[in-house]
Amino acid sequence: MNTLSPAVAPGDLGTAQLAERAARAAAALVPSTMPLTVVVARDADVPAGAVAVVATLVGAPSADLVLVASDVLGDVTAAAGGSLTVLDALRPALEAAGREVGAGVLEASRTEEAGAATGGAEVLALQDDGRTVAWFALRVRGQAPAPARAAVPSQRGTSMRMLYDVEMTLTAEIGRTTLPVRQVLELTPGTVLELDRAAGAAADVMVNGRLIARGEVVVVDEAYGIRVTEIVYDEDAAR
Repeated sequence: MNTLSPAVAPGDLGTAQLAERAARAAAALVPSTMPLTVVVARDADVPAGAVAVVATLVGAPSADLVLVASDVLGDVTAAAGGSLTVLDALRPALEAAGREVGAGVLEASRTEEAGAATGGAEVLALQDDGRTVAWFALRVRGQAPAPARAAVPSQRGTSMRMLYDVEMTLTAEIGRTTLPVRQVLELTPGTVLELDRAAGAAADVMVNGRLIARGEVVVVDEAYGIRVTEIVYDEDAAR
């Protein structure tokens, strides 16, 4: 196994480099007592009988994201007393990986046999001090040779039109906070969580975890709504 080179600019990414970028994002959120490093692997290296958590990103590109991390999840799920499933534990890591792959909708997570989930995919090992404790795999769907330069605009427009009727889930976020797992497990009715935003501040409007707009909370026919006050572009979201 070889240590990966640094990620390159998004516009220059091939499939292997895209998988590396997504794996690094996932590794940062896989529950582990130590930071995980990412190294090149093969699908044959993954234990075929292990349980893989898979989520499909529907977008441009569409791809299957796979995590096999049973070795690092045992203590976490046990501490949760069964209230935290493997799907729940790995969902944040899959969402982070999906954001690196591209814009789109990340479907619900599911479990598959690792051998079938990673076969033919770009596979990377997540290691703790040289010991592999988890695996990440990326399979981009519908890959084809790059079209001639003159044909790119029309084909891209056609591909995007195919996505116009795809439903996307928007969420409004009024703030966040960070707690260790121990405190999360100790939450009870009546607990007050202090968020990282002042009262009256604009709420964030998110699509697949990506910030796209900000707005103020309003009431529409006895239901909450968001009046958009600002559209956020990529360079603004990164600040």
